[in-house]
Amino acid sequence: LLKASTPVIMNLQGGDRDLARRLIDFASGLCYALGGSMERVATSVYLLTPTDVEVSAEDKRRLEERGYSS
Repeated sequence: LLKASTPVIMNLQGGDRDLARRLIDFASGLCYALGGSMERVATSVYLLTPTDVEVSAEDKRRLEERGYSS
């Protein structure tokens, strides 16, 4: 999806800690390779954004309101 210019939410809440670390490392490398960015929007929730897409602060705030705990 990142390659298709679609932001991705990666929710790792409640998962295995070691697997979560591997997924974060993989996603970070993917974002780097594609020129995108990755940021934590809540505890164990990450937003992966392609290089040509900008997610507003309002949209990020809505992510937290939808039940992702910070």
